[in-house]
This record gives sequence, structure tokens and C-alpha cells, in this order.
Amino acid sequence: MSAPHRPTLDEIAAARLRLAPHMARTPMMRLDLGLPDRQIFLKLETLSPIGAFKLRPALNALLSRDADVLRNGVATVSSGNMAYGMAWAANRLGVPMAAYMYQGAPQTKIDGVRRLGGEVRFISMDTWWQYIIGAEQPDFPELLINPVTDQAVLSGNGSIGMEILGDLPEVDVVLTPYGGGSMTSGVASAVKALRPQAKIFAVEDENAAPVTAALAAGRIVEIETRPSFIKSIGGPSLVPQLWPVARELIDGAITVSLEQVTEAMRLLFAKAKVVAEGAGAASLAAALSSEHARGNVVCVVSGGNIDAAAYATVLGGYIPAP
Repeated sequence: MSAPHRPTLDEIAAARLRLAPHMARTPMMRLDLGLPDRQIFLKLETLSPIGAFKLRPALNALLSRDADVLRNGVATVSSGNMAYGMAWAANRLGVPMAAYMYQGAPQTKIDGVRRLGGEVRFISMDTWWQYIIGAEQPDFPELLINPVTDQAVLSGNGSIGMEILGDLPEVDVVLTPYGGGSMTSGVASAVKALRPQAKIFAVEDENAAPVTAALAAGRIVEIETRPSFIKSIGGPSLVPQLWPVARELIDGAITVSLEQVTEAMRLLFAKAKVVAEGAGAASLAAALSSEHARGNVVCVVSGGNIDAAAYATVLGGYIPAP
């Protein structure tokens, strides 16, 4: 697997042009909480056609390939939203699609893949991770699009950052949930190119915070993780091919607790009528709790695909079981 590079503005602008016929620009709204030292804005990727930002990288990855490269279909590795996005994109383009997912992925995302004609292939968590970091490859003929290191994935995610600067040129801080790192790296590539003084922070669940650990150690480290209902961020380590790009771009990492995340989910529902999954609300949790969140703060609300029972638990004032 080749290492990706930091997407250029030209690459990101080209991705935006590819995406425009297929999906509308997602809105950004101000969340007025009366805080004296910060204005919070929500970049609502929950309002994409699949309810998550992953449609951008999936679509750009397919639209930037020649048709003959896709003749055997496409596959991706995903905890949920990338699989859902790839299924939507493949369905739109008439390409067969398969997703490698682990048991325990949110049912709403599994159902979304199947509803769009995608095949779900369940694998162990360890195999899933080996596919992500490129240590192993599935023995199938489809083109495997890596959800973290594919260059077109990064450029597609960069379109979020370009839109943020279009809506709020004077942004001071951008908070992005950090899973594999492709969204944070893509967004940061655009933001840093257009407004270098803006700060970018990776937001992590304190139960699985490999970015925080890597920054403290000065290198990628393996960490112990604790079970969490948040499925789309965190992990035992970082994707080594992408870390040099991410490390160059981010200004730090912020960890949030499950209590802070569920509180943010309830606040989004009460104040903005926005449904966010745990990873999607993590950026708002950081905006409310971190000393780094000052001035014009944009929270990328990355997705809203959460199982109904888990969401009901959150709205009832509790933390869902892992």
C-alpha cells in the first residue's frame, strides 16, 4: 500500500466538482449557547444522503477511477459509514459492491448497505484492522478502496474543509472526530491551505485515544482500549501510512468522555433538532469542554447513523451499552 500525500487545493477542488452533481452542499449552522468566549458552528454532515460524511470519500474514490478499473466491482473495509457511503456510490454508478465489516457494527449501517444492493462480508476485528493497515488483502477480485489511505478518499474529505472556509472565512478552530484519520487529514489540508492560522484538533473517545498517546510518546504506540458504544472513532493504534500526514496538519488532540458525548447528543437534539451518533457528537463535546475551543469554533458533526434503541437510551439520560 502506497503512503498518501497531503491533498492539494487543486485535488480538493476537483473532488468538489465531481461530487456536486450527486450531493448537495451540507449546511453549517450556528449553535447559540450564549458562551462569552466562543461561537459554535455545526457542519452538518448528518444531512448528506446517507446521513454521514463518508459519502464524499466514497463517491470521489469511484468517480476518479476509470470504468475498466471498476469492472469487477468495488469493496471497502468499514465499521459502518464508509460501507454505507460506498454502497450508495456504487448503486448510483451501477457497480457491484462488497463491504468488509465486523460483527457488532451498528445494525442501521449494515441494513443501509444491504438496502442499496451491497454485500456484507463479516470478518474478525483483527482481520478488519489488518485490511485497514494493508498488512493483509482479501482474496476477491473487486477493487479494494482503503477508507483511510486512498488518495481520492482524502481529497473527497477535503471538500468539507473547503466548504467550511466558504461559509466561515474567519474560522479559528475546527474540531473533527478522529477514527482512521482520513477525515481529519482531508479537512485540515483544505483549512490550513486557506487559513493557516486556524487550529485543527483531533477529537477522541477517552476509551480509545491513540492520537493522544502518539502525541505524548512522539511515535505511534499500541494502547489498551475499553469498550464503548461509540464505534466510528478510536482504536488500538494509528494507521502508519497516514500518521505522518495527520501529524503535520493537526495542532493537537482532545479526549472526551462518554458522559460528555451523550450530553452533547442530547444538546444537539434539544437545541438544534440534530440526530448525531456518538462519533458525530464528539466534536461538540470537545467544543464545550476544551480550553482550545475559543473564538469561531466549527464542529464537524460527522454522522447521525445510530441504532434507534441506543439513541433512545441516550435521550433517556443514560449511556448505551457497548
